Amino acid sequence: MDHYQVIKRPLITEKGMRGNEEHNTVVFQVDRKANKLLIKQAVEALFQVKVLEVNTLNVRGKKKRVRMREGSKPDWKKAYVTLREGDTITFFEGV
Repeated sequence: MDHYQVIKRPLITEKGMRGNEEHNTVVFQVDRKANKLLIKQAVEALFQVKVLEVNTLNVRGKKKRVRMREGSKPDWKKAYVTLREGDTITFFEGV
């Protein structure tokens, strides 16, 4: 699996930014089939940083309703990546 297929996008949330500041952790949305080893290799290759730990969780899609029909958003996978002290990943200039 290609590194760009493993990591889909960074998740920029208040909780994710707080974890980045306090514990040097970055949050990504990743492919549902990716395991911790693939995620670690992809982050190290794409961002040239050293990964200490990867924690993953599967997020269930929310139920949505449009008029009389009910459906759901797709399930997805989230990865919390802890970086070595001194390594950072910035997604915006000046952050």
